[in-house]
Amino acid sequence: MSVTLIIIAITVLISLRALNSGELLQKWMMNPYMVFHRNQYWRLITSGFIHGSFIHLGFNMFTFYFFGRAVEMEFAKKFGPTGIGIFILFYISAIIISDLPGAWKKKDQINYNSLGASGAVSAMVFASIIYYPLRNIYLFAAIPIPGFLLGIVYILYSYFQGKNMSDNINHEAHLYGAVYGIVFAILIDPSSALGFVQQISTFSLF
Repeated sequence: MSVTLIIIAITVLISLRALNSGELLQKWMMNPYMVFHRNQYWRLITSGFIHGSFIHLGFNMFTFYFFGRAVEMEFAKKFGPTGIGIFILFYISAIIISDLPGAWKKKDQINYNSLGASGAVSAMVFASIIYYPLRNIYLFAAIPIPGFLLGIVYILYSYFQGKNMSDNINHEAHLYGAVYGIVFAILIDPSSALGFVQQISTFSLF
């Protein structure tokens, strides 16, 4: 069984437990006030393993299944058995890094909460885009768009929605997760940046 599937299984089990336990949900979700004023640092990780609804959980895990497996296999190809550890480190650190900037900005807002693996999943998607920029991503499961083009649209959308803050979605976590995914993928394998440029240089709309 792949590490991606193990992480999905753990996340599903914990999320289901939390959905049936308001106390656990409150204790594990990201509350910046509790993190920075009460030193409850575990929330930086546990918030990535709980979800607010079955739809939220299903969408994140569905996306993670496809992109996580692609990144996991790429790490295994590049680093052998060590790739498993790198993949786990990437996922856990992406949960933390994607939440930190927004959490710090809201550290004095005691009523602010967020939860879910979206930031880490976003990191996986964009690491995959670095490695396979021309591979199609299906928007709404129907419209094929090359990954690097959809990635540009996604980053712009997340940035402006994060500024707008007109909904209850943590767009900042999506944005910072995406950026972290790009940076991590290139840092562990600098040649991937050149590979990315070489691949998109061959792209043509027609």
